[in-house]
Amino acid sequence: MESLGSFTRSAARATSSAYRSVPIRWRLAGGSAALTFVILCGFAGIVGVLTTRQVRGEFNNEVRTQADDLAQRLHLHWNGLALNCDQEALSDYASDNHAQIRVYLDDGTLECAQDQVMTGKAALAGPQFPFPAKSQELGYRVETRSIGVNPAGEATLLYARPLSDVNHTLGRVRFFLLLGVLGGSILALIAGLAIARRAMRPIVELSDVARDIERTRDPRRKLPHPEAEDEIAVLARTLEGMLQALDAARSETEAMLDRQREFVADASHELRTPLTSVLANLDLLAEELDGEQAETAEAALRSTRRMRRLVADLLLLARADANRAAPRRPTDLAEVLLEAIAELEPVAEDHELSVQAEPVVVHGARDELHRLVLNLVENAVRHTPPGTRVRASTGIRDGQALLTVEDDGPGIPPELQLRVFERFVRGGRDGGRGSGLGLAIVRSVAESHGGTVSIEPPDGPGGTRLVIRLPVVATAGARAGVG
Repeated sequence: MESLGSFTRSAARATSSAYRSVPIRWRLAGGSAALTFVILCGFAGIVGVLTTRQVRGEFNNEVRTQADDLAQRLHLHWNGLALNCDQEALSDYASDNHAQIRVYLDDGTLECAQDQVMTGKAALAGPQFPFPAKSQELGYRVETRSIGVNPAGEATLLYARPLSDVNHTLGRVRFFLLLGVLGGSILALIAGLAIARRAMRPIVELSDVARDIERTRDPRRKLPHPEAEDEIAVLARTLEGMLQALDAARSETEAMLDRQREFVADASHELRTPLTSVLANLDLLAEELDGEQAETAEAALRSTRRMRRLVADLLLLARADANRAAPRRPTDLAEVLLEAIAELEPVAEDHELSVQAEPVVVHGARDELHRLVLNLVENAVRHTPPGTRVRASTGIRDGQALLTVEDDGPGIPPELQLRVFERFVRGGRDGGRGSGLGLAIVRSVAESHGGTVSIEPPDGPGGTRLVIRLPVVATAGARAGVG
């Protein structure tokens, strides 16, 4: 019993889910067609019953009237041996309505028929005595009448018409009623679809505008309002109010973020002065102190230098977020690369640095470009094992300045390749010494200079290849590689 109830509930849920998956316009049109079908079926049933009664009643009345008329017209004479029937008159009277005519004597002997040969339709057998006034026999409506026989006596007239005539008429009536029900239901379905489509048109317009807002991200667009004050108009006003509220919230959020960017940029800039003072004092203390005190000063000096570098990174990103562009001028990217390599060579003794610097001039801020190159090379040195070869080069390809840094290390894990240029993303191979801002600064500087940064397949079987593309301003003579 429980399994039957569970099956019933599962079937009901499946039916409800299938119904909800049907589009609304089809549900409306289908409901309209189903209701029309039920109404037309009821109407056709009533019309069919009334029509059947009417047609059968008229048929029975017609048979009765024709039997009475034939009884009055038929004149029988007894010639001593047999009844004298007008065979030709009986045949003519019967042929008009496919009728069967019999004349029986009182003892049940058949004396006359419309077809004297008594074949085919004449094979209708008469009812047993006594003959009823009316009956249905073998698919015929039968009427009997008593008629006089000259000079004396009586006989029984049996007049029968086939029920197939009236059944054929009723069959055609039922066919037309069924055709009307089906045709009316189909027309109701088509009309329902047309009406539903027209009724859903305002919603379609709202959906189109909503898609445009999604594409353009402009919530200030006006939504179409239907002329009628109906549910769709309420929906349009509600959506418009929601979009206005979201636009206001976004404006407030953007204003707050702008203030935060301005604050971070200003705070990072202001932190540079006290950090420079702290670095100078710690450097002086490290030179004057001895022993453990000198080591402590050196440790503080290293931490302060790292802090200054982190502040510089944050300042650069904050300026980029706040759209504070540093002064730009033509800068030779090859010179910037050589300066960065010279700065990193003392701390990269366990790596082999190779440089191919072809002069190429870009329009940019030299300090920011220096930071970009420094981060790229330092990232390759920090995330590769000792003895790894790091190659850096500049050049021009397809009208763009190229800065390429490639190494033979283990490469960037596939799960990090899509996120490696995001802020505070670290791979873990540097022992936690990095801040996760190096490649984020690379992308920020490249994009602020109208360029791009990408990870490309390396020339060798392993390693990492990072390529910076920047717009070219001018080129100078070739410069020899430094290794």
